[in-house]
Amino acid sequence: MLQIDDRYYDRQKFEQMVAQSADRAGLDPNGRYAVCSSDTAAWLALFFAIRNIGASVFPIHPATPHAAARRLAVAADCHALYFNSLDAETLSSETPPGATGQLLQMSSGTTGAPKCIARGWAEIDAEVASYVATFRKPEEMTPVIACPTTHSYGLICGILVALKRGRTPVIVDAGNPKYLLRTLRAIERPLLYSSPAVLHTLARLMPEGEKLFAAMTSGTVLPEPWFARIRARTTHLFQQYGCSETGCIAVNPDVTDAADMGFVLPHHAVSCSNSAVAPSEIVVSGPNGAVATRDLGYYRPDGMLVFVSRLDDTINVSGLNVYPREVEDVVMSMPSVTDAVAFRKADTLAGERVGLLFSATERLEGPVVRQWCAQNLASHQLPMEIVQVDAIPRQANGKISRREVAAQHAAGQFTAVAREVA
Repeated sequence: MLQIDDRYYDRQKFEQMVAQSADRAGLDPNGRYAVCSSDTAAWLALFFAIRNIGASVFPIHPATPHAAARRLAVAADCHALYFNSLDAETLSSETPPGATGQLLQMSSGTTGAPKCIARGWAEIDAEVASYVATFRKPEEMTPVIACPTTHSYGLICGILVALKRGRTPVIVDAGNPKYLLRTLRAIERPLLYSSPAVLHTLARLMPEGEKLFAAMTSGTVLPEPWFARIRARTTHLFQQYGCSETGCIAVNPDVTDAADMGFVLPHHAVSCSNSAVAPSEIVVSGPNGAVATRDLGYYRPDGMLVFVSRLDDTINVSGLNVYPREVEDVVMSMPSVTDAVAFRKADTLAGERVGLLFSATERLEGPVVRQWCAQNLASHQLPMEIVQVDAIPRQANGKISRREVAAQHAAGQFTAVAREVA
């Protein structure tokens, strides 16, 4: 049925856990339950118990402290919270009458305040069926999920898709990359579902000549230097693209360019520009209406969906658009730079300018970075302020919120190793 680290749960044993969870938790089919548990097996047993009776479940990342989990549960309009226990903490006096069973998730908050997204179980089932029928390459591979199972990437595309295919998903704590590598080596034809940061770490750790058999990346476009390293160390590299409101939108079965998101799954209708010169917003139409993704992209003639930038991340310098990824790729191509993020800064003359945070294995003087940028970028793309920090703040799923970085920088929250202002 499934494996968690070194412990295997056959179907009979896991179904017993699901039944025991249902009995102990006292579930109501109309319930709207938030679950936060550091025990992966316990969390998944309760998830399937809630799913089986058609109730609603709101997964919360296991590292979330109780006070924060409670706030999230209240924001998602849950009437009960299970926090590392099968004893419910009541949040409201009544369960919603006649509620429809849904998977509840908070959006990542990369473009604004996080909001609760509700997707019905029939919609989730349709996504899984479309994914399995369309993305056929992994049929004989063993999925290894080294990302949060409380997120749709690990939960739906990792676990539910694996079970639909009749495969046994292997769930591994991604916090120990050496243990993750040992696990992958022990599995025949493993397919690793993880974040770009974890894939990059593994590509750097593996000895010369060793490759990952297969890997799936999602959540954010790989910086070009990371992509080149990961691609060289992976036999089969896949990529998927989606958003909280719609689930997985497209899958790329053979990634040769980090911006190539993939071919749209057949259960979606996606409108977008057909021109690389004039990209437009990617809009997904479905039974619940149109979802504007706030992503700029275009279709290639072969039907590949290509990502350009987040609309909210685009920096307008004197009427000229600057896409942060272009700046980040240039900076990260410097030999000692390990990570970078370009973000919007207000400017009295140009309206907006580019700010830059980067990390490196050694101290780099601002003029050196600026010179490198000047050799590889147009003048309007050049960073106005360059700050070297110990580490770039990334979210648990590997994404960067440029809006949050800009706000934190404006508030003086970064301890600068070095700073350069033009």
